[in-house]
Amino acid sequence: MLINAAICNFENNGGGDRDLWQRMHDRLASLDLHLLLRQEMWGAHDNGNALADAAEAVLGMVGSIGRECCTAIYHEPKLFIPVSEYPNTGPVWALPPTVCSFQLAGTAPDATPLIVGSYHLNYCSTTTRLAEAEWLTKWNDKWVKDGDRYVHYPALLGGDNNSYPAVGTPGDPALPVLEEIRDEPHQAHRSYLGPDGVRRMDDRPDDTLRTAGLQDVARHLVAATGDTSAVAPTVDACDTHGPDARIDRIYASQQLLPAVREVEVVDMKGLSDHHTVVVRLDRDTLTEILNHPLIRAA
Repeated sequence: MLINAAICNFENNGGGDRDLWQRMHDRLASLDLHLLLRQEMWGAHDNGNALADAAEAVLGMVGSIGRECCTAIYHEPKLFIPVSEYPNTGPVWALPPTVCSFQLAGTAPDATPLIVGSYHLNYCSTTTRLAEAEWLTKWNDKWVKDGDRYVHYPALLGGDNNSYPAVGTPGDPALPVLEEIRDEPHQAHRSYLGPDGVRRMDDRPDDTLRTAGLQDVARHLVAATGDTSAVAPTVDACDTHGPDARIDRIYASQQLLPAVREVEVVDMKGLSDHHTVVVRLDRDTLTEILNHPLIRAA
């Protein structure tokens, strides 16, 4: 069995267009998802939780909507059993993430939970994005005391990075040329000033996450299989913001990578300004990983 986990930044949660909202959620439901990490959940709690309840009904999953309706996690309740939520995600967030842990059904009673996080890095500040990425690394540093040992909880995190992956992966969209981005504020939003006084396109969140052992699953799959469809663009080119880019990404703790089987970028043209990324994990392999976690002496 494959476990399907996806990230989806649905622009403005439909912006009040209920027909668009319905079509997007029907499309997501058609993907047979078991985990869904959402961004831009605006208005989900309005009118007595109308959109929050409707999403659960259409998706057939249970939702956990984070602070200020910025992000959310949906899970298939027969497959993922909630263990805990982590409301203390750090002080720096412009758009707070949603982070929960789940026990995978069928794992041993003492198996480690899986930490799952949905995040949305800041749009306009490279400095804030870097700090937010640094705070995300805490979710790959969860060593929980269990008797005379510490057990590591692996993490699966995904969202809108508003920044670029580091160059070097075959098939990855090329970094924009700063001067060719027509919108001047966007030039500032997507670049940072290096120590030599030269502006560089912002790949620092990606570098930070990967330095901390949270690996880009699409990058991993290309290296493992050569399937460059995994690194297809997640946002399309536009006149003001530049060329196609892979802004939306899923990261996983290193020990989870053997479970990764496929990464697909699902075209959402006409529904959102971001495409949806789906990672498919082998359930048996994931079960084995969670049953035999990384440990170290207390």
